[in-house]
Amino acid sequence: MARTEDSPWAVSVAQVASRPGQSKEIDATFPAPSGIGDEIVGVDEGADVSVVGSFDSIVDGLILNARISAPVHAECTRCLKPIQRDWTVNVTSFFPYEDKSAAGKGGKAGKNGKEEEVDIIAGEDEAEDTYPLLDGGAWADLEALLRDTLVEELPLQPLCKPDCKGLCSQCGIDLNENPDHQHDMTDIRFAALEGLKAKLEGKE
Repeated sequence: MARTEDSPWAVSVAQVASRPGQSKEIDATFPAPSGIGDEIVGVDEGADVSVVGSFDSIVDGLILNARISAPVHAECTRCLKPIQRDWTVNVTSFFPYEDKSAAGKGGKAGKNGKEEEVDIIAGEDEAEDTYPLLDGGAWADLEALLRDTLVEELPLQPLCKPDCKGLCSQCGIDLNENPDHQHDMTDIRFAALEGLKAKLEGKE
């Protein structure tokens, strides 16, 4: 079985865990996990992802405040040109201590009204940006956090530039490179009549 510390996404936090008020800075590069987007928009597996921030210890766990930067590949939705751009996201995530999580589960099982209420509040706090600490709180593994954060923040309609003109709907030429390009428009509703007219004139 692989050890937690052997994971390329593992960060040692034992020195600040369970000691409220302590802080550990992080400035490191991690390989991008798999499953971040697709061939159209995404981050290539293994690409360098920068994480700069800090783990701050509170009574119930660790708070990670960080800036995540990753190289996103995309295709402009207007002109279809490939885009290579660093994408930066600010993230705040909670890593609760294992014993606190166990205590919360006990409250949920209880019949006491106060225990039920406390557990409901805890459950509301445990949103998608909550991740477990491993090995008794000694390690924080960032794999799931990186994947979740970057997938959520991928651009849905990436543009090579805000004022991209796109492609000509008639011939597909890039209008950014040919801004004066245009076509003489013919109403297709009369195309058949024009053809018939030409045939008739040809017979006369």
